[in-house]
Amino acid sequence: MKHQANIIPVIVAAAILLSAVSCKDYLNVVPDGVASIETAFSTRTNAEKFLFSCYNVLPDHHNVHYVANLGSDEFFWDVDRETIYNSIGAKLFRGEQSASSPLQNYWSASISPWVGIRDCNIFLENIGHVPDLKADERIRWIAEVKFLKAYFHFFMMELYGPVPIIDANLDMEAPTEDVRVFRRPVDEVVDYVVNLLDDCYSDLPDYIEDTANETGRITKSICKAVKAKVLVWAASPLFNGNPDYANFTNKDGEHLVATTYDASKWERARDAVEDAIYEAEGNGHALYSFKPGFVTYSDHTLLNFTLRGIVTEKVSEGGNMESIWPCTKGSVITLQNYCCPVFHSNYAETCELCAPLKIAEQYYSDNGVPIDEDPDFAYSDRYGASPCMEISQADYIKGGEVTANLNYHREPRFYAHLAFDRSIWQTTTLSESEFPVIRARSGEQQGYVYKDAHVPTGYFIKKLVSFRSSTSTVSPTPYKYNIPLIRLADLYLLYAETLNECKDAPDSDVYFYIDKVRSRAGLDGVVASWRNHSIYPDKPSTKEGMREIIKRERMIELAFEGQRFFDLRRWRDAMEYNNQEVRGWDYKAQKADDYYNLVTYYSNRKYKLKDYLWPIRISDLDKNPNLVQNPGW
Repeated sequence: MKHQANIIPVIVAAAILLSAVSCKDYLNVVPDGVASIETAFSTRTNAEKFLFSCYNVLPDHHNVHYVANLGSDEFFWDVDRETIYNSIGAKLFRGEQSASSPLQNYWSASISPWVGIRDCNIFLENIGHVPDLKADERIRWIAEVKFLKAYFHFFMMELYGPVPIIDANLDMEAPTEDVRVFRRPVDEVVDYVVNLLDDCYSDLPDYIEDTANETGRITKSICKAVKAKVLVWAASPLFNGNPDYANFTNKDGEHLVATTYDASKWERARDAVEDAIYEAEGNGHALYSFKPGFVTYSDHTLLNFTLRGIVTEKVSEGGNMESIWPCTKGSVITLQNYCCPVFHSNYAETCELCAPLKIAEQYYSDNGVPIDEDPDFAYSDRYGASPCMEISQADYIKGGEVTANLNYHREPRFYAHLAFDRSIWQTTTLSESEFPVIRARSGEQQGYVYKDAHVPTGYFIKKLVSFRSSTSTVSPTPYKYNIPLIRLADLYLLYAETLNECKDAPDSDVYFYIDKVRSRAGLDGVVASWRNHSIYPDKPSTKEGMREIIKRERMIELAFEGQRFFDLRRWRDAMEYNNQEVRGWDYKAQKADDYYNLVTYYSNRKYKLKDYLWPIRISDLDKNPNLVQNPGW
């Protein structure tokens, strides 16, 4: 029992240790089928199982109810579907978080990042005991686990802000005061995470050679990219001189979030993002472009496949080297099904997730600027409807059919990320002449036919449905892919953001990286686009104007990928966006004149200042009096 005491999970806020529960209840920390820690590290095979158990604690970004999916303001759901309405993600969206019983309680869940950190510490303490493990493999595994340990601390910081630092597990016989951990200031957590990442970097592989079996395992590029993200968070307004947290302290008065703005944090973040880009590009990562093979497609269709394949193509099959860290936990099938229109009766329980109208409005016009800034876009009449009579729109909208004016003359990402009534659905399973048309009015194939299969707002999330997934009545199994947790375009936009924050005014360096992303999307650069097509032609020339442009570019380029939930919080913009009402078209209407009427589907979300940081459960605070609650809870 003395030996096993070292593996007690001491951090579930250090609270569990203080409750009256037998020690044996916490010893189930080894993989299934392994009887003890000694056995877990007795052979290479068993040790590898333990390594994978550390990976298994990573959040499942494919899960529909993951906080950054259904809990984000860029998703909405089937209003008649009670199982979705009552889900944890939907409750988070509606602002029903609480301190007494937190939703998605990562702090004290049975499988939480703290459990992952505990397992990482156990692994690091025992991996040297494995007799048949080659030296180079041991070195790599140690580096991977150090990375995971750093990432778990970072993930908790993203949600809770200042968190305890658990560098080593405590012995069961440790004094009570040693077990009652304190939260550490955000800057201290950042430095700890960055130092761990620097420590493991050199022992990680440059890239994954065996993509069939090792995709998702940690590489040098992933390590550098996460380091960049950590330092961007440290520099961003939520944690860099945020006046809202001026009184946020430990019980001894120690400030937990920096109360004074520090411009040097942006410089540190800039250098880290630049380093991450060089690392990724040096290891073969590049912006994705669809390769058609022997099939001939129009330029518009090729671009559509490119802008969707960024997310839905795998390295092993689609050659997607833009994805730096693909999520390999869980299955993307369910999430894809929730976004897929009903093309046939075999697709049960689909079309339950959709995008609010405001997300459709955030995309640029075909001139590459916001629709309310483009004098050539019929902004005042955007909620009207008219038949498609222009040849230039025929690749996106069925000729002669009526759709909303909002859907005309939009940028290519609008048509790649969203589908809507009378839009064309591009798929590699059919020829261009056979591409199906979305018919979303009540009683139509993709419209309201029965209670549990429709989207209320009228905007399907096309981006998350692979163009390789079948739309036929035969074998309607969705194509499996891995959502990227970090991809190269993400880093390019972060670099533009950090450069802009470091300079007095934006220059060609700032424009260069955002323009690389825009060019791939078929748009001109920001300077030319705003000069030629915006009522604010000088916006890219000011730091504030460019900041607004970069934020919008991230919200468009990275839409539905789980980034917006975190970006809005680190920018301190979440209250502005998350409290906006959810609107869309009238899904119960059968005629175009009735369908294209605005309906407000939700307007009572109350996202408050306290929601920027998640609550620690009250009972956990009672068990550890050294912990302080996040402000407002």
